Amino acid sequence: MELTLSILLGFMIIGAIFAIHAKDLLSAIIACGIVGYSLVICFLLLKAPDLAIVQIVVETITLIIMVAVVLDSTREELNVKIDTQQIINMSLAFIFMLVLIFFFIQAIETLNPFGEHSLRMASAYVGETAAKTGSANLVTGVLFDFRGYDTLGEATILFTAAIGVLTILRIKGKK
Repeated sequence: MELTLSILLGFMIIGAIFAIHAKDLLSAIIACGIVGYSLVICFLLLKAPDLAIVQIVVETITLIIMVAVVLDSTREELNVKIDTQQIINMSLAFIFMLVLIFFFIQAIETLNPFGEHSLRMASAYVGETAAKTGSANLVTGVLFDFRGYDTLGEATILFTAAIGVLTILRIKGKK
């Protein structure tokens, strides 16, 4: 697993560097997507599917909005013909995508079957939540009493993403 995480970290670093130096905004957005979706796979490998779900939702919404803004802008292509460098860049992006899909499949296979827990705290959560929290709902008791800070962090991430979306839409509406 450490080798897989190291390779994904390498992809994330390459994607971030490419996003900084990309001459085309759409290429930079795709490179940022590589970084975000690699992080999703890292979360899955580290057995944190709740963080992976939050990351994939935020990443997908962000990418859709950024691509829509770039495509809606008055961006003009400098050269219409496809040159060798563009073909190489598209080929590399396709290879990166295939490698990420391969690692995604590997990460999914390491997860436990649905409904089966392997963590030592899972039994304590299921067995003692009602008595310790006084909550009739198991999920509510675990989220707000046992994992309150984690839930607060995830809610903060979603709130920040929503505020960012509203800010972008408001700025676009004023023009």
